[in-house]
Amino acid sequence: MQGLQQFSLENKVIVISGATGVLGASFSLEVARAGAKVVVLGRNKERAQKRVSEIEAIGGQAFYILADVLSEDEIRRAKEDIIDKWGTIDGLVNAAGGNIAGATIQPDQNLFSAKIEDTKKAVDLNLFGTVIPTHIFGQVIAEKGKGSIVNISSLAAQQAITRGLGYTMAKSAIEGYTRWMASELALRYGDGVRVNGIAPGVFLTEQNRDLLIDSAGNYTQRTKQFIDNTPYRRLGKPEELTGTLIFLLSDASGFVTGETILVDGGFNAFSGV
Repeated sequence: MQGLQQFSLENKVIVISGATGVLGASFSLEVARAGAKVVVLGRNKERAQKRVSEIEAIGGQAFYILADVLSEDEIRRAKEDIIDKWGTIDGLVNAAGGNIAGATIQPDQNLFSAKIEDTKKAVDLNLFGTVIPTHIFGQVIAEKGKGSIVNISSLAAQQAITRGLGYTMAKSAIEGYTRWMASELALRYGDGVRVNGIAPGVFLTEQNRDLLIDSAGNYTQRTKQFIDNTPYRRLGKPEELTGTLIFLLSDASGFVTGETILVDGGFNAFSGV
């Protein structure tokens, strides 16, 4: 397969968890533009309906399923709904996740006063919110012997970024899980089944808006620190993640597995000098 055709997702069924979020919106629309049938998986009905409408407005096919990625029963039911409607699953994007306020350590907070229960919640949401869908939807992909799973990691898994304790722990574990699952799937099911990750840089989303933008609408000091340590000298735009996503979901990355690609404007490469 040559040229742009190898990047096509024509008629592939792609499940996107967290599709109701900001990054999930970009993922869903671009996957649809690449020709895929999109399963919008989330918990917010209004946003899910909107996402499906947006995809249909550009000529794509989509339907939504309301499900919690931490509920094995709900994800199993979602799998059956997908099989009933479209017969298979060709790809999975594990975009559900986020931070938990109590799992962060503020600069003026006692370092040892982290709320362990909230830290566990952050790990559950990000790590097991990836593991559970992978084990359930991924079985369909594995048994057909062809397909791609993309996990969402973070810069926090590459370098120590202050404050986000639970998030750092979870994203670091996701990268280990990505390598492990990629190896196991390939050894057991062959070279058509792949698992990779994307580690985004700092992107302005609803989740981190209060952290990055102050009440006056200006960048916070923390945002300025991120930008100063990014050679591109700016935040990322959600649509700048989608090219890497399409590459990893498509046949263009057929010999790539167990890898995490950073999309960070050079943040991880830069020494600060």
